[in-house]
Amino acid sequence: MTPQHEITRDDVLAMDDYVKVRPARKKSVTELKKNRRVSVGPDATFYFESYDTMLHQVHEMLYIERGGEDQIADELSAYNPLIPKGRELVATLMFEIEDAARRADFLAGLGGVEETVTMTIGGETIAGQPELDVDRTNADGKASSIQFLHFAFTDTQAEKFKDPSVDVVLGIGHEKYGHMAKLSDTVKSALGGDFD
Repeated sequence: MTPQHEITRDDVLAMDDYVKVRPARKKSVTELKKNRRVSVGPDATFYFESYDTMLHQVHEMLYIERGGEDQIADELSAYNPLIPKGRELVATLMFEIEDAARRADFLAGLGGVEETVTMTIGGETIAGQPELDVDRTNADGKASSIQFLHFAFTDTQAEKFKDPSVDVVLGIGHEKYGHMAKLSDTVKSALGGDFD
């Protein structure tokens, strides 16, 4: 099945209809996300997005904020850029630290982290490209706890990614947070479906 790359107005359910299917949708997306999640080091988690995860997010924002028809265009413009477009993977990177003081201290020294994320496929490295909507490192060098990254693939790299015999390693190379994680076969299989 060819992946979908854009949510349109026609894909968005009326809120009365969404409320009826919301519990089943939440359960389905939770299951989907299990194989699209990669922890890198103790504090960073990558959540690889898809049409389905973003469609769920759009509906949840509409459900929570109750902005109705006027809100839909804003949600589509916010979340459509995070859907992979056929030769890329898109991830939300979250630094998840519960302790507020530790989190603030950690992020204060993490400026520019979004420029240090890579994915290595059988020895070839793809640099993650930060989403350009907002600068996620402020002037004082403090990083946001949430980063959005695109990994652009060539046709050959996409084929290598889908090859079970090829290792894929996700890494963060910041001087204050240098960690790597090898993607499991389950994750590779799930993410490989994002390519056309």
